[in-house]
Amino acid sequence: MVTMTKSPTKTLLSAADLYELPDHGGRTELVKGEVMPMSPASTQHGKIASRLDRYVGNFVEENNLGEVYAAETGFTIEEDPDTVRAPDVSFVARSRIPPEGEPPGFWAIAPDIVAEVLSPFDVASKVQQKITEYLQAGVRLVWLVDPETQTITVYKSLAEAHILLREDVLTGEDVLPGFTLPLAKLFRR
Repeated sequence: MVTMTKSPTKTLLSAADLYELPDHGGRTELVKGEVMPMSPASTQHGKIASRLDRYVGNFVEENNLGEVYAAETGFTIEEDPDTVRAPDVSFVARSRIPPEGEPPGFWAIAPDIVAEVLSPFDVASKVQQKITEYLQAGVRLVWLVDPETQTITVYKSLAEAHILLREDVLTGEDVLPGFTLPLAKLFRR
């Protein structure tokens, strides 16, 4: 005789629910309505993310191209059930920002560029899931930064990706024209 037990029903949150939590849920992301905790970044991770944010941010500000958002800025990239991702660095072009500015809460928009800095304990399948979600949501460039190998994998689509080595130069391509960053400068000690 097989005994059937009813599995507990998961309560899915919306982006608005997450935003209303104390401290907006802390250091978390929302994946298909489920809160996913994120551990604090390592010093290496934080240093590389901060540098990239600074280089991109300075270029964007000097050329009045839009806005750059730091780590922990939540973007709703999928709805019903909601997914809120908080990339390490993101860029939204000026032409996509409403005249009244960004809406309150987590903005339901796919940034034009997203950068994710790998941590030593990141799980490859989870990282690939994020990249897939970003590209499916409409992110035009995803930069996957690996401090350990000192490389950046640039994704334009799931079928089009290329790896930049330490001696290469990261560009903004047609999404952020004119932006260049030698990887040796980003990964300096």
